[in-house]
Amino acid sequence: MQVQRVVLSSRPGKNGAPAPENFRLEETTLAPDLRDGEALVRTLCLSVDPYMRCRMNDDTGADYLTPWQLSECVDGGGVGVVESSRCSTCAEGDVVTSFNWPWQTHAVMKGSGLQKLDPQLVDGHLSYFLGAVGITGLTALLGVREKGHVTKGANQTMVVSGAAGACGSIAGQIGRLDGCVRVVGICGSDEKCRALVEELGFSAAINYRQEDVPTRLKECCPEGVDVYFDNVGGAISDTVIAQMNNSGHVILCGQISQYNKDVPYPPPLSEKTQKTLQKKNITRERFMVLNYMNKAEAALFELSQYVKSGQIKVLETVVNGIENMGDAFCSMMKGGNIGKQIIKISE
Repeated sequence: MQVQRVVLSSRPGKNGAPAPENFRLEETTLAPDLRDGEALVRTLCLSVDPYMRCRMNDDTGADYLTPWQLSECVDGGGVGVVESSRCSTCAEGDVVTSFNWPWQTHAVMKGSGLQKLDPQLVDGHLSYFLGAVGITGLTALLGVREKGHVTKGANQTMVVSGAAGACGSIAGQIGRLDGCVRVVGICGSDEKCRALVEELGFSAAINYRQEDVPTRLKECCPEGVDVYFDNVGGAISDTVIAQMNNSGHVILCGQISQYNKDVPYPPPLSEKTQKTLQKKNITRERFMVLNYMNKAEAALFELSQYVKSGQIKVLETVVNGIENMGDAFCSMMKGGNIGKQIIKISE
């Protein structure tokens, strides 16, 4: 069987921005015969996510992330359908997912690495398994629950940076559902600001490219900030932390503004920001969703119910065709997406 795949053609370098030319589309052949324990899957949709930037380097800087190898097929989150199977865990026609799905139109995968999905959980919107009802949604829900200390009736204000991205857009809605009286999103365009307020129910949104963030933050959060869901790091996070209340909580989820730089993760804070954290007794602990997978099944069901009922709205930016994987990844890294960036490979 002739299939198309995307390989890593070159590395951007530790301090370089990724470019579409770092990826290359190739044709390859799959052997027709399956071994015991294997399944042939057809890829339906693939995900590109900020953490993948680390995998483009020789050293990811994280022991749980392996680097992509040059001239080898790239992998990440994917959803597909089983076309034939020689494993006991999945059968022809099953919809399945994996964290290590190769960027190929078809692939032979070990059944032990596939998780069977129930399309009814997402009313047939299978791409939601890569976002709101997948690892992204889990990160948002469990991040808020484990590190945010949101309490109904406590008159709390939450700020989310990278708020129009896959994770931030869900995290803000979770904060609102869990009891925050005010949820403010920071993002990079007026279109994103409108989506946050008009579609997702955020109290307000700040366009950091066009507006004075410290001034707007004071206007939008007149009683200070109690919970900060941090997806970006850098100067924006310094600004938010400076306006946080005593005994506030930073949910350290991502630092996308720093991913193209040769700095440790999480990147070091300025001395001024460190002093603010200490003086105000603000917690700031790195959140790793992989440490909470014992809570995943119940959390995913809860997310699916929120989505089905319309209490959580899902935003997606969908690009068609495996040949556009590199473009979609680079666009996502520059904030070109609203909500989850999905690449549709087949129907």
